[in-house]
Amino acid sequence: MSVEKEKAMKVDWEVTRCETVEVEGIPLTTKSYAIWDKIWAFQARPDDLLIATYTKAGTTWTQEIVDMIQHGGDIEKCKRAPTHDRQPFLEWVVHESLPSGLERAKKMPSPRTLKTHLPVHLIPPSFWKENCKIIYVARNAKDNAVSYYHFHRMNQLMPEPGTWEEFLEKYIAGKVLWGSWYNHVKGWWRAKDDHPILYLFYEDIKENPRQEIQKVMQFLEKDLEKEVLDKIIHHTQFEIMKENSMANYTTTSPEIMNHKISPFMRKGAVGDWKNHFTVAQNERFDEDYKKKMAGTSLTFRMEL
Repeated sequence: MSVEKEKAMKVDWEVTRCETVEVEGIPLTTKSYAIWDKIWAFQARPDDLLIATYTKAGTTWTQEIVDMIQHGGDIEKCKRAPTHDRQPFLEWVVHESLPSGLERAKKMPSPRTLKTHLPVHLIPPSFWKENCKIIYVARNAKDNAVSYYHFHRMNQLMPEPGTWEEFLEKYIAGKVLWGSWYNHVKGWWRAKDDHPILYLFYEDIKENPRQEIQKVMQFLEKDLEKEVLDKIIHHTQFEIMKENSMANYTTTSPEIMNHKISPFMRKGAVGDWKNHFTVAQNERFDEDYKKKMAGTSLTFRMEL
């Protein structure tokens, strides 16, 4: 779909917040559940690249970095279409009248770059069979919770978040879309030992984008000149991407994503959780966090 068509696209159906249903203990939307057999049976190709994240962990940021590397830093090529057209969101269904991420993916020529928020045990088996490369990005739980809350507020297809207090309780319990943050990040952390997975951290990309983007380049076996790398670093900065209509989801109908409530690209900061968590919430969160993260070598930085 061209950008012009997408901009002009009117939503001629009622936008309603989704209900959820569990697949192997993971809450997914009823629309995703309805096509779950097709998602599970999805046929990956050996040259597919999968970008996997828990939601609001720097997914779009990583997608843009990857796209720019794949296109040698050509900004115009990277503005050929909105993010969700360039790199289909595998399990997402907006409405029956629109092509699902699955349908978009099937029609794409190789090599494809695809996106998912699925935990490791729900990834279609063909990705493992074909030994596909996967980039996983993880973000600290506190900033992730805050960002996810604001995303629920602005995205009218997401479940009703309730108050910040209510949402935080659901988040801690893993009763949000795509399930527990803890199980998600730990599951992918374990999987990296057996599969071609590049595991990145949001905080590291924020602190040292050059180093982390170089890791992605090496993983994708791309050798780019320093000038091209500099260009990619510049154009994937938060403030630049925030103004890029092909990356900031402003081409999506405001009836679906209401940027007046909260922009899709809100702050992109590390440590913003301090502006939301009360002292009591922070203490409760820390106590729960210690229990759930016990026994893993996976560590996160809550601030820089």
